[in-house]
Amino acid sequence: MLSLQNISASVEDKEILHDISFAFAPGTTYAILGPNGSGKSTLGNTIMGHPDFTLTEGDIFFGETSLKNLSPDERAKLGIFLSFQNPLPLPGVSVMDLFRMALVSSKKLDAMSLHKKVKAFAEELNIKDELLRRSLHEGFSGGEKKKIEVLEAALLEPTVAIFDEIDTGVDVDALKLITTFIKKHLPKETTLVYITHSHKLLSILNPSTVLVLKNGRLIKTGDHTLAEEIEKNGFEQI
Repeated sequence: MLSLQNISASVEDKEILHDISFAFAPGTTYAILGPNGSGKSTLGNTIMGHPDFTLTEGDIFFGETSLKNLSPDERAKLGIFLSFQNPLPLPGVSVMDLFRMALVSSKKLDAMSLHKKVKAFAEELNIKDELLRRSLHEGFSGGEKKKIEVLEAALLEPTVAIFDEIDTGVDVDALKLITTFIKKHLPKETTLVYITHSHKLLSILNPSTVLVLKNGRLIKTGDHTLAEEIEKNGFEQI
């Protein structure tokens, strides 16, 4: 599956991640925790191959394939998905345009099947039809952005899905709706990775494994009780 092997990464020549190693198993739910500035989002972006983040040491493997020299779209085609903490708008490209480009052009779905699937998923997530015809994320609320991101994940059915602070701008009821939707519609073998510092999200997810980052280093791993320990005592005690 996805394996991080002694990776370090930098942004604008400033090293953010330091010598991180970890292997993510299929069909397992993970939570990545850490104080602000600990490198959580940097880790997600480095895995996805964001051009602003440079892998300076180590390697990332997806099965037997090294991701080191692969572009973000090549990684996406392998089956890696990353939802952004704050998705940027894409004027002139509607939500449905994006879905058609990703799924019909690649012949994963025909146009009729895509339309039916999007309509059913949108109803389940309480997404209005009008939103699907608008430019992607342009004028969307925080909750609307997150719902569109998880709808996209369900359509793509990735092998690894990384959700970066999916709770941002989302109330408790919408968060429960989103997490229930993810569990229902992503394949059971999909590895789910949630980057968060939200205790409300953790209480809903009950992750199998918790990873704690601090100052760009992976300092501890454990089960869901580790998250409870952090909630009680804070990161300083870890």
